[in-house]
Amino acid sequence: MAKVLILDRSKSMRNTLRERLEYEGFSTEAAEDEAAASEMCQKIPFDLILTSTGARPEGADAPFIVLSSEASISSAVEAVRNGARDYLTTPVDMNRLLQSVRSALDSPEPEPAAAAPARRSRRAHALRCEHIIGTSPQIEHVRQLIEKVAPCEARVLITGENGTGKELVARSLHAKSARAAAPFVEVNCAAIPSELIESELFGHERGAFTSAVKQRKGKFEQADGGTLFMDEIGDMSLAAQAKVLRALQESKISRVGSDKDIDVNVRVVAATNKNLRDEIRNGNFREDLYHRIGVVVIRVPALREHVGDIPQLVDHFIRTIAEEYATEPKPIDRAALDALQQMPWSGNIRELRNVIERLIILSDERITAEDVKLYC
Repeated sequence: MAKVLILDRSKSMRNTLRERLEYEGFSTEAAEDEAAASEMCQKIPFDLILTSTGARPEGADAPFIVLSSEASISSAVEAVRNGARDYLTTPVDMNRLLQSVRSALDSPEPEPAAAAPARRSRRAHALRCEHIIGTSPQIEHVRQLIEKVAPCEARVLITGENGTGKELVARSLHAKSARAAAPFVEVNCAAIPSELIESELFGHERGAFTSAVKQRKGKFEQADGGTLFMDEIGDMSLAAQAKVLRALQESKISRVGSDKDIDVNVRVVAATNKNLRDEIRNGNFREDLYHRIGVVVIRVPALREHVGDIPQLVDHFIRTIAEEYATEPKPIDRAALDALQQMPWSGNIRELRNVIERLIILSDERITAEDVKLYC
């Protein structure tokens, strides 16, 4: 269960965030000021920090998201330049916040040498390219598509609900391609403010805007020779879509504040939880960009469509979580597995993993059907 620290002077804001995050399966702590937050960070290995101060608390090393009442480009750029994973303005859109939280937890940042051992173990696990679990026809079909498509240079669009494992499919495509030794760079298009997306993708020159104190390479340049994974591309603004289309058509980009073209050799793999054809009809997504990114479409099934794979997934999560916690894997009763297979799983595989971690923590010597009933 991911641990989130909420740093905000407003008690009502702290309570609101705690209530929603805990409902979504996260463990939370709250602090009123930086001193209290810093003290907590010395004792607890947090996985993520939500802060209204604009910066990471002193002594903390977890990734952080800024929640600010100031809706200015310069403040957002400054926060991102200081290491923030995202910059959200208040009042907070909870759906957007949850997307950002999950993106930050699913895409760990490089860990400082002095980081807590428990989190370092979790980050190392998260960075591994895990194999796709399951033997159902639906998962076998996904696996076969990956094997066929990975060796070629075709752009791939991965579709599916949140939590189904779209990023895992993208990483598998990269790992099995001729670009495997080159960078795999991820950008969550939904987690970046619209005014920053162009700078994030294409970089900027020094002085291009307030707070641009030095030149910065964007994601396209960082991924040169490798794969750029554009997650939640359906949430990108139309203006940014036009610039991405040009980059794909010409294999060239230009940094913000520069008129110089830079050649880039990047394979783009995109993902979305939206129906892009509906978005095109509604005027929210460019049809020409859709055809550029969707040479091959891989649909990742929702967990409810392949519940027969749940026992294998549970076994995998029990072993990996035990490894992270440095404990012995906990056995689970057949009746408990049957009960898990009856659940709706609106959060898909991500939700299943959170549930298994909760059951491991709260159950006794073994996980029973009664535990599933009590804690799920």
